[in-house]
Amino acid sequence: MNSISIIGAGIGGLTLGNILKQHNLDFKIYESAPEIRPVGAGIMMAMNAMQVFDQLHLKEKIESAGNTIHGISITDASLRSISTTNSTEYEKKFNVSNVAIHRAELQRVLAENVGFESIRLNHTLEKIEKKDHYTLHFENGTAVESEIVFGADGIKSKIRNQIFKTGKIRNSGQKCWRGLVNYNLPEKYHHEALEIWGKAKRFGFVRISPTKVYWYAVIKDKDFYPDIDLLSLFNDFSPIVKDIIYTTNINDVIINDITDLSPIPKWYSDNLCLIGDSAHATTPNMGQGACQAIEDAYIIGKLLEKTKDFNAVFEDFQKIRRKKVDYIVSASRQIGKMSLWDHGTGLRNFLMRLMPESTSQKMIERLIQLER
Repeated sequence: MNSISIIGAGIGGLTLGNILKQHNLDFKIYESAPEIRPVGAGIMMAMNAMQVFDQLHLKEKIESAGNTIHGISITDASLRSISTTNSTEYEKKFNVSNVAIHRAELQRVLAENVGFESIRLNHTLEKIEKKDHYTLHFENGTAVESEIVFGADGIKSKIRNQIFKTGKIRNSGQKCWRGLVNYNLPEKYHHEALEIWGKAKRFGFVRISPTKVYWYAVIKDKDFYPDIDLLSLFNDFSPIVKDIIYTTNINDVIINDITDLSPIPKWYSDNLCLIGDSAHATTPNMGQGACQAIEDAYIIGKLLEKTKDFNAVFEDFQKIRRKKVDYIVSASRQIGKMSLWDHGTGLRNFLMRLMPESTSQKMIERLIQLER
């Protein structure tokens, strides 16, 4: 029997494994994939996540595997600035930088540090039962008993669906393409992330290594049709956008609906707790989805320093985390809608340019500051 089982070896589950390892606790991580392999696209690890990795002594490894980002800009289709965030001041204050990285590289660093002996691959959860302890039934025919279970199994969480029987997945009405391309960005974009807002569409790109650029494109569902031509769709954007799309092997591009999770009343039950997307999935518009899963793991670790009563930890964990994640889910949803306005885009851009710097600073501080 396991003392602790974590379902899901995504970024949240692997970070939690690293936290539990720091506490010398016995655990196993169960992952449905047959191997930790280079799939997926890029991701931004914001400074709140990087503070957690710093405490895990992984900051330098993650910076080396990715690319530090010192500024984030929103522009119009012609790359005229709408909003710019220079993070130099925050880097000095928190002693970390934003890092853009391939998801698979980040997972590799986390998995190597947690130890592959603690990860069970090819274990897709089929059913969870509660008697004296939890019994986890996997599709490969194995069954495992566990005293404590963490659900880190994403927005479609089987743990949440079977134990809590709640959680409405909300479609934002937006389609997103995500791609990776070997591309030589101009030097001024080497350490800056750009998001470009047009009329009912947006495009973002960031360098994740000396040779690779991660990009994404978003439109409304109503504007999507099979075999849509991305190059034509973004024909009115800056030449660099069109060149990035043109250079990408379109067969390697991932396309998804943008979804989030309607807030659920409770993230924990007896000896069981949800973290990350299984508890509070958000749209990606603030770059905080995985970062909030990382913060979840961090807070659980801080609470375990005070007590090893997991049920007390779970109760306090939700009390501490609830306000911040509810704010992020709500704000991210609103930003996504605003970025895809059909009409009045000039007014939108004008109003955003008028936003006081102090307002954006307060929001950034709220995101970056780790809760205690």
